[in-house]
Amino acid sequence: MQTAKTSLSTESSASTAAMGQTLLDCIGNTPLLRLGRLGRNYPNAEFYGKAEWFNPGGSVKDRPALEMIREAEREGKLKPGQTILDATSGNTGIAYAMIAAASGYRVKLCLPASASEERKKILAAFGAELVITAGDEGSDGAITRAREIIAAEPGKYFYPNQYGNPANWRAHYKTTANEIWEQTGGRVTHFVAGLGTSGTFVGTTRRLRELNPAIRCISLQPDAAFHGLEGWKHMPTAIVPDIYDASLADSNLTIETETAYRLVKRAAREEGLLLSPSAAAALEGCFQVAASLNAAEHAVIVTIFPDSGTKYLSERFWNEV
Repeated sequence: MQTAKTSLSTESSASTAAMGQTLLDCIGNTPLLRLGRLGRNYPNAEFYGKAEWFNPGGSVKDRPALEMIREAEREGKLKPGQTILDATSGNTGIAYAMIAAASGYRVKLCLPASASEERKKILAAFGAELVITAGDEGSDGAITRAREIIAAEPGKYFYPNQYGNPANWRAHYKTTANEIWEQTGGRVTHFVAGLGTSGTFVGTTRRLRELNPAIRCISLQPDAAFHGLEGWKHMPTAIVPDIYDASLADSNLTIETETAYRLVKRAAREEGLLLSPSAAAALEGCFQVAASLNAAEHAVIVTIFPDSGTKYLSERFWNEV
């Protein structure tokens, strides 16, 4: 009977602790989903995706946004009364806006006009002030505008600079990589991720390499400067993030936007997964890796699904053949 009481007490304490979580405590520890049907043409590979839309802000960017803000608070770089200002293609901005609202800060964001309407509405809902930049300049135009605003009034703002802040990649070094290792029981053989700020790829790769140097890490980019993969950068023609380390990748693959769009629809209808275009592009990268395996090789391929398709339902590709 005493054992039963102890067990009940433990369960009650765990339940109370869970009920006492804050919103920001829910960032991280996202599910690792195994794909069943879409990868059936590659029998010697297992495909897994980190479902980052389970973060409270709906994307992988909750991780670095929280790390950058908390580190700035610890170091005295972010002070009460300051406004958080950064350039974003959408998801990091949503993460900033959510975290700021929960922490008592204001947020001002430079955002390309090409960002999806859903992202703009979510940002507005969180109370973020938006500075809309030219859509055809993508995130580079937003970065340039943010730097101009900071230069004009440096004391008014805290500029996390997600493209140059080491706390960005450290968030993934501390959390994402270790979760992948634990969730696969150390079986992961390949890590595949797209490049935007590059924080996800850089941080996760650095930690996975420490855990097992044999893990192959493959980075992904759009195949052209003008593309429809929000959050991704075509490095040869873009402002290259300061935190990017090109030497980390075992190989770099390019993904066509139209291929990603087609895979978005297939994932929804064959797997029940509502993926974003960038998540589908990451999955396409996994398939390219699987296609390069030799017949005797068995692979456990893990990628990041940065967000879900809910922010892209207004995009016209859903209605295209």
